[in-house]
Amino acid sequence: MRTACEVIAEQGFGHTRTVDIAKAAGVSQGLLFYHFETKERLFAQAFTYAARLHLNALGDIERSPDTPFDRLRTLLRLCSPAVPTEGWRLWIDAWSEAMRSTELEQISRRIDAQGRLLLRAIIEAGVACGEFECADPDATTWRIFALIDGLAIQTHVHPKVLSRRRVNLLIRTAAAGELGLSADTL
Repeated sequence: MRTACEVIAEQGFGHTRTVDIAKAAGVSQGLLFYHFETKERLFAQAFTYAARLHLNALGDIERSPDTPFDRLRTLLRLCSPAVPTEGWRLWIDAWSEAMRSTELEQISRRIDAQGRLLLRAIIEAGVACGEFECADPDATTWRIFALIDGLAIQTHVHPKVLSRRRVNLLIRTAAAGELGLSADTL
């Protein structure tokens, strides 16, 4: 699955052939079809694998005994598109494919919902203990993730437009503003 994710991230869903994945994995194309039956099923399983890794990382943050502030910093680092990675390329391509694939749409929606639930819980905990000021944690969560997702698309489609430093600054400044913090604290 890791190899399938790497190949799909590099070539895109639309340009990846099962033979490309089989070759990269050192197996026969027939073996792939034996286990996955169709190219679409293989792609869905690869995306499920990548989603599971991301959900595990979100779970680690959720279970962390750290303060809401520290958990927020960890979540923002995890989700930051400042460092172009194959993971972001896979997610962006999967979002596009999700418009045509019910299975990919369901997986994508689940990941997005879990991330929003975690961020909202962190914000609510931070408000409750006095670390943050936020009148509408739900709206704040949507705005922060919309910015992160939008910047991810920009940094991957137009990689020379924004520096990593600028991307991180934009995210930290927006999150700080939403939560009544100083931008330099995040």
